[in-house]
Amino acid sequence: MENVSKVNSNLVLLGIVEMGHLRYLYAVLAILIYIITMMLSTMIVYTVWSEQTLHEPLYIFIGNLMVNIMFGNSSVIPKMVTDLLFGWKTISLPVCLIQAFFYQSFSTLECLTFTAMAYDRFLAVGHPLRYPILMTNGKAFRILSATSSFVFLSVTLVVVLVARLSLCGVSINNIYCETMSLLHLACGDTTVSNIFGTVWTMTLVVSCILVVIYCYIRTFLICLKISSEAYQKAIHTLVTHIVTFSTFMAATLFVVLRYRLGFGSLSTVAHVAISITGFIVSITVNPVIYGIRMEALRNKMVGNFQKITMAGS
Repeated sequence: MENVSKVNSNLVLLGIVEMGHLRYLYAVLAILIYIITMMLSTMIVYTVWSEQTLHEPLYIFIGNLMVNIMFGNSSVIPKMVTDLLFGWKTISLPVCLIQAFFYQSFSTLECLTFTAMAYDRFLAVGHPLRYPILMTNGKAFRILSATSSFVFLSVTLVVVLVARLSLCGVSINNIYCETMSLLHLACGDTTVSNIFGTVWTMTLVVSCILVVIYCYIRTFLICLKISSEAYQKAIHTLVTHIVTFSTFMAATLFVVLRYRLGFGSLSTVAHVAISITGFIVSITVNPVIYGIRMEALRNKMVGNFQKITMAGS
């Protein structure tokens, strides 16, 4: 087969092709999802930023989640909507690699932020008197800075390794680009990229899951020993985090691992359905759940919304 990266740098997004028969309907739905999630995420970030009472590690982490969701949202949906509206089905290799970097940075940072939040809740419930010392706002920002630096460096390395490969195909079973779809098209020796990608992915996923499970089990056991009122408040927050983390991991893992686990023989429709479902769940669940279940955040958001509507009337 010919080397695609040398004779033709355009790749075909089969997901866009599959959605072609109802492309205007899908475009409208995508626009609505984009607007709603961006507005809700922006409102949460603004509320956390502007309300002095929410300037604490828990809400700093939640605010970071929302910023990351806006980042991930913008890395996929605008391009997809444009493709659907204009009937474009291809993407250049350089743009594909850039989108892969943005999408995988979003997913990786989301996973690490959830892990930091689990540790934060463990400290808050398990060491309430020492918590203001163990987890300050400054430490929360340093954790986020460290995770962001790790994500940038590690994802850059993953993308660079894939970019060096020769491609012998043009069809991507997705609506957006990610490195595993490109690796699946590669010809020649892909050993280094495969080993590094697999080790990096499994180490990240397993480490995050183990830390989260440990922190939440310890937190739950501590909750059983505290007063009824404190127990209910702690469990409410704990359940919120468990639901969002579990939903994110379930939606993301199959998307990330579908080739590595031998699902490459899935039909194009199945690949597209998995990709869309995983991505939509990742960007919609967090703003909705945190906006509804976190009482302090919800009350401040309602208050800000009322101020805005009154100012506009």
